[in-house]
Amino acid sequence: MSEEELDLCLKIMEAQEKAFKKNEIIMHAGTLTDSMGLVLFGGVTIESNDVWGNCTILSHVGPGRFFAETYAMLPDEVMLVDVRASEDSRILFLRIGSLFMRPPELSGRPGSPEQTILFKLTRNLMMISAQKNLALSGRSFHTAPKSARGRILSYLNSVSLRKKSPEFDVPFNRQQLADYLNLERTNMSKELGRMQREGILTCRKNHFVLHG
Repeated sequence: MSEEELDLCLKIMEAQEKAFKKNEIIMHAGTLTDSMGLVLFGGVTIESNDVWGNCTILSHVGPGRFFAETYAMLPDEVMLVDVRASEDSRILFLRIGSLFMRPPELSGRPGSPEQTILFKLTRNLMMISAQKNLALSGRSFHTAPKSARGRILSYLNSVSLRKKSPEFDVPFNRQQLADYLNLERTNMSKELGRMQREGILTCRKNHFVLHG
């Protein structure tokens, strides 16, 4: 979008910027929302937390990426996940739920700036949803192997391919990575130690180097 279109788009979507501290819950499971979030600074994790205290991390959302767009487009659907700030963050909330329910007379005449923006917004949201589906299917791919080693290597290999480098940082700490791969942290740490001794990889905190 052009700068003029962006300005109008932000007004139409009633954009609001908010700050969150590390570990603060941004959106709660069980609630409704008509707004999606854009991470301006920091990062958030999308989590599934059950009543027994079990946590599964579904994805990490970094700067320039969106979250909750599906729930915002389906404002009658209760959120099934929590959104948590993984570090101090600033989020831009964009109210999009009502845009797709507006009567035609409020959406602008054909060819008007409002119509052009709605078309571009719809197209961009479809692209965002496709990227999210790819990310979620990726997690299913990583958790498919039965062994801890298989899950770890599947995930690290995918990050290496995206970064186009055998050396990279992952957006998770050890506990978050274990939750994401659906592993016990102790077992995962032991497996990482074994792989280091075998010369498969080198790691320190969230920094990894894969050795071919």
